[in-house]
Amino acid sequence: MKLMVVGASKGLGRAFVEGLCAAGDNVVGVSRGRPNDLKLPDFVCLDWIEADLGSPLEAANQIEQQSPSELDVLIYNLGVWEEAAFTDEYEFLGDSDESIVAMVNTNITGTILLLKRLIPKLLVSANPLLVLTGSTSGLRQSGRPEVTFGASKFALTGIGDTLRENFRNDGLAVTCLQLGYLNTEDSLAVSLSEAVLRGDGQLVPVHDVVNVVKTLINMSNASYVRELVLPAIRDERF
Repeated sequence: MKLMVVGASKGLGRAFVEGLCAAGDNVVGVSRGRPNDLKLPDFVCLDWIEADLGSPLEAANQIEQQSPSELDVLIYNLGVWEEAAFTDEYEFLGDSDESIVAMVNTNITGTILLLKRLIPKLLVSANPLLVLTGSTSGLRQSGRPEVTFGASKFALTGIGDTLRENFRNDGLAVTCLQLGYLNTEDSLAVSLSEAVLRGDGQLVPVHDVVNVVKTLINMSNASYVRELVLPAIRDERF
């Protein structure tokens, strides 16, 4: 398998890099900087592309040039949010115009430009899979007030829907993962039984998300998962 993870340096993206591949697989991580303490299974080939999608056009061109000519799985896991997002201090009217433009450039413009360049590399595969990691914040009536972040994740679902129609005859499977609050403090090196204790049922361990994506990867090319909502068990919004 040839896998690329965009937004791969920490948290969930790092868990994808470390947890999805087996011996003989190739994984390419993309982020602003490369972590130096990754733990991969033996005989997994790792490459890294350092790029900042805060500068969307420059980054998209750079990643296109440095990425392999063929991919089987592309996981787009990149997204930024407001400085005070998910806290009681968040206030939309206090967001600077510059920060809003930067979020839209990273979360929407960068996504579209990069996918335009990478999808041709996916279509070479006999079973191409694109996974977009969205958020429950982007669902209707999510109960969250963060305007720009929520709008950009709502846009990500639209990107998935339209790409699906563009490349349906090419067999491209496009899955949107609508993820709830994640426990990104406990890496895959921490046991699942320990990771589930953090957050008192309000956080999803990255282990669970990795296991879901493993299922997607192992599906045949006769079907796909269109959208999957994965909140924590005690998330009262869902």
